[in-house]
Amino acid sequence: MQDLSFSFGEEQVLRGINLSSEDSGIVLLLGPNGSGKTTLLRCINGVLRPQGGSISVNGRPLREYSRRELARIMSIVPQVHRPSFPYTVLDVVLIGRTPHVGAFAMPDKRDVEVARQCLEAVGISRLAQRVYTRVSGGEMRLVLIARALAQQPKVLLLDEPTAHLDVANQLRVLNTVRKLTKENGISTLVSLHDPNHALAFADRVALLFEGELVASGKPEDVITVENMKKVYGVDADIITHKGRKFVVFVSDNGMSNCDLSGKESLQKVQT
Repeated sequence: MQDLSFSFGEEQVLRGINLSSEDSGIVLLLGPNGSGKTTLLRCINGVLRPQGGSISVNGRPLREYSRRELARIMSIVPQVHRPSFPYTVLDVVLIGRTPHVGAFAMPDKRDVEVARQCLEAVGISRLAQRVYTRVSGGEMRLVLIARALAQQPKVLLLDEPTAHLDVANQLRVLNTVRKLTKENGISTLVSLHDPNHALAFADRVALLFEGELVASGKPEDVITVENMKKVYGVDADIITHKGRKFVVFVSDNGMSNCDLSGKESLQKVQT
């Protein structure tokens, strides 16, 4: 992305974004609500057309790709997904094979095998014949990740994959994403809200605020007390526990996001 800008009418949402993902690994888009994370992912995916700047994939301008070509190298896991039909989990994952199947063809044995491998990769092969509308929220996110993997992408986009999940399922999804990113040599861009997730799972962090890129680089360089105050408007401390850094936000009444002495919460996060 070079000098990327986007507006909804007169409302400018992104301003002069310069960002790249050149190696396999996780780039985490971090920022508060309304900072432009989802809009940025939709521009990268070609759903929205920027008014300024450019996006290139593999050295080729994004606008030169057909939707089918782009779907063969890039997949996205949306923030909001409302299942409508009672497909089996396996059938949902098979939808990810669409870019590789002829216009009037049906998925063949090879496509079914790829779909099963993707379910196994995210650890839910047992759900293959389960009705998709009846799985849990955490399982549904993993099904969507498996569907995205079935496209066999080089670039994977995830928009708040931990939204509405409990702590255990958040960690399960993020650990799965990191494992698959490393094993498959994928460049992964993930939007999240929690800086502690960035410290734990990201290779690089891009910090967005009001449509601008505040900072980008290694998590420990981007997630600072000063940047947290600027972006979230809340005082914060950076603490180290068992060799790992954590962000503790402090409200006006002195309460923090770590209960007790902080150690119990940190141990839960590490677990």
